[in-house]
Amino acid sequence: MRLTPALCAIRLAAVLLLVCSVCTSAFAQTAVDLQLVLAVDASGSVDRRRFELQMQGYVAAFRDPRVLRAIQSGATQAIAVTMVQWTGPALQIQVLPWTLIQDATTAHAFAAAIMAIPRRLFSGGTSISGVIDYAVPLMLESQFKGTRRVIDVSGDGSNNRGRPAASARNDAVRAGIIINGLPILALEPDLERHFSDHVIGGPGSFVIAAESYETFADAILKKLIREMAAPEQRPHREVFVHVESCSSCTVYLDRLGR
Repeated sequence: MRLTPALCAIRLAAVLLLVCSVCTSAFAQTAVDLQLVLAVDASGSVDRRRFELQMQGYVAAFRDPRVLRAIQSGATQAIAVTMVQWTGPALQIQVLPWTLIQDATTAHAFAAAIMAIPRRLFSGGTSISGVIDYAVPLMLESQFKGTRRVIDVSGDGSNNRGRPAASARNDAVRAGIIINGLPILALEPDLERHFSDHVIGGPGSFVIAAESYETFADAILKKLIREMAAPEQRPHREVFVHVESCSSCTVYLDRLGR
Protein backbone atom coordinates (compact mmCIF):
# COMPACT_ATOMS: atom_id res chain seq x y z
CA MET A 1 0.00 0.00 0.00
CA ARG A 2 1.25 3.40 -1.03
CA LEU A 3 1.32 5.95 1.77
CA THR A 4 0.09 9.45 1.17
CA PRO A 5 2.41 12.34 2.08
CA ALA A 6 0.26 13.01 5.16
CA LEU A 7 0.56 9.41 6.39
CA CYS A 8 4.32 9.45 5.74
CA ALA A 9 4.63 12.56 7.87
CA ILE A 10 2.58 10.96 10.66
CA ARG A 11 4.68 7.79 10.56
CA LEU A 12 7.92 9.80 10.63
CA ALA A 13 6.67 11.82 13.60
CA ALA A 14 5.77 8.62 15.44
CA VAL A 15 9.22 7.13 14.82
CA LEU A 16 10.93 10.30 16.01
CA LEU A 17 8.73 10.37 19.13
CA LEU A 18 9.65 6.74 19.89
CA VAL A 19 13.36 7.42 19.41
CA CYS A 20 13.19 10.45 21.69
CA SER A 21 11.32 8.43 24.30
CA VAL A 22 13.94 5.67 24.25
CA CYS A 23 16.78 8.17 24.47
CA THR A 24 15.14 10.01 27.33
CA SER A 25 14.61 6.85 29.35
CA ALA A 26 18.18 5.74 28.65
CA PHE A 27 19.53 8.98 30.10
CA ALA A 28 16.94 9.43 32.84
CA GLN A 29 18.35 9.80 36.33
CA THR A 30 16.81 8.25 39.42
CA ALA A 31 15.89 10.90 41.99
CA VAL A 32 17.34 10.51 45.48
CA ASP A 33 17.60 12.80 48.49
CA LEU A 34 21.40 12.69 48.49
CA GLN A 35 24.25 11.77 46.19
CA LEU A 36 27.32 11.12 48.30
CA VAL A 37 30.92 10.54 47.24
CA LEU A 38 32.99 9.03 50.08
CA ALA A 39 36.58 10.09 49.33
CA VAL A 40 38.98 7.95 51.40
CA ASP A 41 42.63 8.89 51.95
CA ALA A 42 45.02 6.19 50.66
CA SER A 43 48.20 8.29 50.59
CA GLY A 44 51.61 7.19 51.83
CA SER A 45 50.99 8.43 55.38
CA VAL A 46 48.13 5.96 55.74
CA ASP A 47 49.65 2.63 56.73
CA ARG A 48 47.75 -0.66 56.67
CA ARG A 49 46.38 -0.31 60.18
CA ARG A 50 45.20 3.27 59.59
CA PHE A 51 43.52 2.29 56.34
CA GLU A 52 41.76 -0.63 58.04
CA LEU A 53 40.51 1.65 60.82
CA GLN A 54 38.94 3.90 58.19
CA MET A 55 37.23 0.95 56.49
CA GLN A 56 36.01 -0.45 59.80
CA GLY A 57 34.52 2.93 60.62
CA TYR A 58 32.55 3.05 57.36
CA VAL A 59 31.36 -0.54 57.78
CA ALA A 60 30.11 0.10 61.31
CA ALA A 61 28.36 3.31 60.22
CA PHE A 62 26.36 1.70 57.41
CA ARG A 63 25.29 -1.04 59.80
CA ASP A 64 24.11 1.48 62.38
CA PRO A 65 20.30 1.88 62.56
CA ARG A 66 20.72 5.62 63.17
CA VAL A 67 22.25 5.99 59.72
CA LEU A 68 19.30 4.15 58.17
CA ARG A 69 16.86 6.42 60.02
CA ALA A 70 18.70 9.43 58.64
CA ILE A 71 18.52 8.00 55.11
CA GLN A 72 14.79 7.39 55.44
CA SER A 73 14.06 10.87 56.78
CA GLY A 74 14.06 12.45 53.31
CA ALA A 75 11.37 12.77 50.68
CA THR A 76 12.48 9.79 48.58
CA GLN A 77 13.79 7.85 51.61
CA ALA A 78 16.81 6.89 49.52
CA ILE A 79 20.37 7.99 48.83
CA ALA A 80 23.00 7.05 46.25
CA VAL A 81 26.56 6.57 47.46
CA THR A 82 29.91 5.65 45.94
CA MET A 83 33.43 5.30 47.37
CA VAL A 84 36.70 6.62 45.97
CA GLN A 85 40.27 6.02 47.13
CA TRP A 86 42.59 8.94 46.47
CA THR A 87 46.16 10.15 46.84
CA GLY A 88 48.07 12.17 44.18
CA PRO A 89 46.73 14.60 41.54
CA ALA A 90 46.00 11.87 38.99
CA LEU A 91 45.62 8.96 41.41
CA GLN A 92 41.96 8.35 42.21
CA ILE A 93 39.96 5.14 41.81
CA GLN A 94 36.23 4.60 42.16
CA VAL A 95 36.31 1.37 44.17
CA LEU A 96 32.55 0.99 44.64
CA PRO A 97 29.98 1.92 41.99
CA TRP A 98 27.02 4.17 42.63
CA THR A 99 24.72 2.23 44.93
CA LEU A 100 21.11 2.94 45.93
CA ILE A 101 20.53 2.63 49.67
CA GLN A 102 16.95 2.73 50.94
CA ASP A 103 16.56 0.03 53.58
CA ALA A 104 18.49 -2.18 55.99
CA THR A 105 19.21 -4.79 53.33
CA THR A 106 20.86 -2.35 50.92
CA ALA A 107 22.72 -0.56 53.74
CA HIS A 108 24.15 -3.81 55.09
CA ALA A 109 25.05 -4.96 51.58
CA PHE A 110 26.98 -1.72 51.05
CA ALA A 111 28.78 -2.27 54.37
CA ALA A 112 29.74 -5.78 53.24
CA ALA A 113 31.02 -4.38 49.94
CA ILE A 114 33.21 -1.88 51.80
CA MET A 115 34.63 -4.68 53.93
CA ALA A 116 35.60 -6.62 50.81
CA ILE A 117 37.37 -3.74 49.02
CA PRO A 118 41.13 -4.16 48.58
CA ARG A 119 43.32 -1.13 48.92
CA ARG A 120 44.19 0.09 45.41
CA LEU A 121 46.49 3.06 46.07
CA PHE A 122 49.46 3.46 48.41
CA SER A 123 51.42 6.65 47.67
CA GLY A 124 51.66 9.70 45.41
CA GLY A 125 51.29 12.69 47.69
CA THR A 126 48.15 14.30 49.06
CA SER A 127 45.99 16.02 46.46
CA ILE A 128 42.64 17.02 47.91
CA SER A 129 42.11 19.16 44.81
CA GLY A 130 42.68 16.08 42.66
CA VAL A 131 39.97 14.05 44.33
CA ILE A 132 37.51 16.96 44.22
CA ASP A 133 38.14 17.37 40.48
CA TYR A 134 37.70 13.61 40.03
CA ALA A 135 34.47 13.47 42.03
CA VAL A 136 32.63 16.32 40.26
CA PRO A 137 32.08 14.56 36.90
CA LEU A 138 31.51 11.31 38.78
CA MET A 139 28.62 13.08 40.48
CA LEU A 140 27.20 14.89 37.48
CA GLU A 141 27.36 11.90 35.11
CA SER A 142 25.81 9.43 37.56
CA GLN A 143 22.57 7.58 36.89
CA PHE A 144 21.24 9.24 40.04
CA LYS A 145 20.28 12.85 40.70
CA GLY A 146 20.37 13.99 44.29
CA THR A 147 18.46 16.88 45.76
CA ARG A 148 21.76 17.43 47.55
CA ARG A 149 25.14 16.46 46.10
CA VAL A 150 27.97 16.05 48.60
CA ILE A 151 31.65 15.11 48.38
CA ASP A 152 32.81 13.80 51.76
CA VAL A 153 36.60 14.17 51.98
CA SER A 154 38.52 12.46 54.78
CA GLY A 155 42.30 12.61 55.14
CA ASP A 156 45.26 13.10 57.44
CA GLY A 157 47.20 15.72 55.49
CA SER A 158 46.85 19.11 53.83
CA ASN A 159 46.86 19.54 50.06
CA ASN A 160 50.46 19.28 48.84
CA ARG A 161 50.09 18.20 45.20
CA GLY A 162 48.13 19.53 42.23
CA ARG A 163 46.30 22.83 42.07
CA PRO A 164 45.17 24.64 45.24
CA ALA A 165 42.37 22.84 47.08
CA ALA A 166 40.36 26.07 47.33
CA SER A 167 40.37 26.44 43.55
CA ALA A 168 38.94 22.94 43.08
CA ARG A 169 36.49 23.57 45.91
CA ASN A 170 35.22 26.78 44.30
CA ASP A 171 34.65 25.06 40.95
CA ALA A 172 32.72 22.25 42.63
CA VAL A 173 30.52 24.67 44.56
CA ARG A 174 29.75 26.55 41.34
CA ALA A 175 28.55 23.21 39.93
CA GLY A 176 26.07 22.92 42.81
CA ILE A 177 28.09 20.47 44.89
CA ILE A 178 28.72 20.67 48.65
CA ILE A 179 32.04 19.55 50.15
CA ASN A 180 32.31 18.42 53.76
CA GLY A 181 35.52 17.44 55.52
CA LEU A 182 36.76 14.93 58.05
CA PRO A 183 40.38 15.79 58.88
CA ILE A 184 42.26 13.22 60.96
CA LEU A 185 44.60 15.16 63.25
CA ALA A 186 47.07 12.36 64.00
CA LEU A 187 49.90 13.94 61.96
CA GLU A 188 48.87 17.58 61.47
CA PRO A 189 47.21 19.09 64.56
CA ASP A 190 46.19 22.20 62.57
CA LEU A 191 44.63 20.24 59.72
CA GLU A 192 41.12 21.22 60.79
CA ARG A 193 41.85 24.83 59.93
CA HIS A 194 43.18 23.84 56.50
CA PHE A 195 39.97 21.94 55.79
CA SER A 196 37.75 24.76 57.02
CA ASP A 197 39.64 27.42 55.03
CA HIS A 198 40.44 25.56 51.80
CA VAL A 199 38.38 22.37 51.45
CA ILE A 200 34.76 22.64 52.58
CA GLY A 201 32.23 24.72 50.69
CA GLY A 202 28.60 25.06 49.69
CA PRO A 203 25.40 25.62 51.71
CA GLY A 204 25.62 24.05 55.16
CA SER A 205 29.10 22.63 54.61
CA PHE A 206 30.92 21.55 57.77
CA VAL A 207 33.99 19.92 59.29
CA ILE A 208 34.14 17.19 61.90
CA ALA A 209 37.70 16.47 63.03
CA ALA A 210 38.86 13.14 64.47
CA GLU A 211 41.74 13.47 66.92
CA SER A 212 43.18 10.13 65.79
CA TYR A 213 42.48 7.13 63.61
CA GLU A 214 41.13 5.39 66.70
CA THR A 215 38.29 7.93 66.89
CA PHE A 216 37.62 7.90 63.13
CA ALA A 217 34.64 5.54 63.51
CA ASP A 218 32.90 7.90 65.94
CA ALA A 219 33.54 10.87 63.65
CA ILE A 220 32.35 9.25 60.44
CA LEU A 221 29.18 7.95 62.09
CA LYS A 222 28.15 11.41 63.26
CA LYS A 223 29.22 12.97 59.98
CA LEU A 224 27.16 10.55 57.88
CA ILE A 225 24.10 11.03 60.07
CA ARG A 226 24.33 14.79 59.60
CA GLU A 227 24.89 14.51 55.85
CA MET A 228 22.13 11.98 55.24
CA ALA A 229 19.39 13.43 57.40
CA ALA A 230 16.81 15.68 55.77
CA PRO A 231 18.01 19.27 56.29
CA GLU A 232 16.15 21.27 58.90
CA GLN A 233 14.67 24.64 58.10
CA ARG A 234 17.31 26.73 59.74
CA PRO A 235 19.97 29.19 58.52
CA HIS A 236 22.98 27.44 57.01
CA ARG A 237 26.04 27.47 59.22
CA GLU A 238 29.38 25.78 59.39
CA VAL A 239 30.03 23.43 62.32
CA PHE A 240 33.47 22.47 63.58
CA VAL A 241 33.60 19.61 66.05
CA HIS A 242 36.47 17.55 67.44
CA VAL A 243 35.57 13.91 67.99
CA GLU A 244 37.59 12.39 70.81
CA SER A 245 35.24 9.81 72.29
CA CYS A 246 31.69 8.53 72.19
CA SER A 247 30.71 10.98 74.94
CA SER A 248 31.82 13.94 72.85
CA CYS A 249 29.83 12.49 69.91
CA THR A 250 26.74 12.52 72.14
CA VAL A 251 27.38 16.17 72.97
CA TYR A 252 27.62 16.86 69.24
CA LEU A 253 24.27 15.23 68.52
CA ASP A 254 22.66 17.07 71.43
CA ARG A 255 23.99 20.35 70.02
CA LEU A 256 22.32 19.56 66.68
CA GLY A 257 19.10 18.63 68.44
CA ARG A 258 19.12 15.08 67.05
